[in-house]
Amino acid sequence: MATNGNETIFTMEATPIKYGSGASEEVGWEVKRMGLKRVMLVSDPGVVKANIAPRIQELIEAEGIEVEVWDSSRVEPTADSFQAAADFAAEGGFDGFVAVGGGSSIDTAKVCDLISTHSGEILDYVNPPIGGGKKPPAPLKPLLAVPTTAGTGAEATTVAILDIPDQRVKTGISHAYMRPNRGIVDPNLTRTMPSEVTSSCGLDVVCHAAESYLTKPYNERPKVENPDERPPYQGANPIADMWSAKALEYGGNYLRRAVKDGEDVEARGAMMLGASLAGIGFGSAGVHIPHACAYPIAGLKHEYQPPGYPEDHPFVPHGWSVIVTAPAAFRFTYDAMPERHRQVAELLAGERIEKADENTLPEIIIQLMKDVGAPKGVRELGYDEEDIDDLVAGAMKQERLLVGAPKEVSEEDLANILRESMENW
Repeated sequence: MATNGNETIFTMEATPIKYGSGASEEVGWEVKRMGLKRVMLVSDPGVVKANIAPRIQELIEAEGIEVEVWDSSRVEPTADSFQAAADFAAEGGFDGFVAVGGGSSIDTAKVCDLISTHSGEILDYVNPPIGGGKKPPAPLKPLLAVPTTAGTGAEATTVAILDIPDQRVKTGISHAYMRPNRGIVDPNLTRTMPSEVTSSCGLDVVCHAAESYLTKPYNERPKVENPDERPPYQGANPIADMWSAKALEYGGNYLRRAVKDGEDVEARGAMMLGASLAGIGFGSAGVHIPHACAYPIAGLKHEYQPPGYPEDHPFVPHGWSVIVTAPAAFRFTYDAMPERHRQVAELLAGERIEKADENTLPEIIIQLMKDVGAPKGVRELGYDEEDIDDLVAGAMKQERLLVGAPKEVSEEDLANILRESMENW
């Protein structure tokens, strides 16, 4: 078989997930089964205030396991907030970690685990060109993730995302060893989520699934010389497609309902499961242009105060920073894989679309954004045309993401996408 020097192999790894209403009540049993004696429970003030983290602590301690709580995870973490938590972890003598919260808390726990297991500076491990790209030499200590939002899918992914304010950029640490060992996904834990948080998190699910379904196929990438060089984000492949497709179906069917009514447990549950499914899908295939643009949108300015979120610091919620450029990005990528764009549109719309063009998927996403109260575009998040060059420069630094785009993307292409995304309607 002629491969033209392209990849012939893809891998599929997934976190074992326990899902269902009340699943979090079994957290003590799960931690004991992992053989842990002393754990660091990583959470944030909101999750503590909602009495979710204290309940998890109580359930773990009931099994005779020692628990120390770190409740200072920052929504949209920074290098400094990661460092403070990692210092606590390094000094704590823990044999495992439990994360309770949104993607920010789960990512904080991943970094605590990484630094306490292998030491070093956080920037050593950050993706190049921003950081050193160092790889952990061996597996980490066990990590159990209990998500309280339906968005990042962090319980199923190999990445931890951080803001580096002095470089005015968001980036990540990515390695297969950072995938949590287990996840407990309990829809009951999302009932207290404000509608705006549900909107942003749910749009992140939709974007994860759409981007991963629309990445460059794994067998169109250059073959690696060494298995160790194969990236976690490998490109679209048949197994990742199954997870992403189901997540798109759930996003199209249930996100509007979940935003409208916090007590709609069926919708909340479907979006939580969708987040985990999308996390497994993009954890294998990857994401590309919308996420590459999202990091500078979140990292360049810190002026936007999102409704429904903690008011202790201004920031752009991740799902909203991603979705604002998705319509223009998918309009740009359409001609690289028209049929797959049509399939994504059908999964979101929940119906057959006979005649699709480059505007079909963008229009479906824009209607969903309107229905769940998302920002209209990049301008609403505090940017204008004068910022485009800086936003492009920040997006171009996200090399590990842009290589996954289904067609070559230049600085000019990104500038056009951002220009189109100033207002989506």
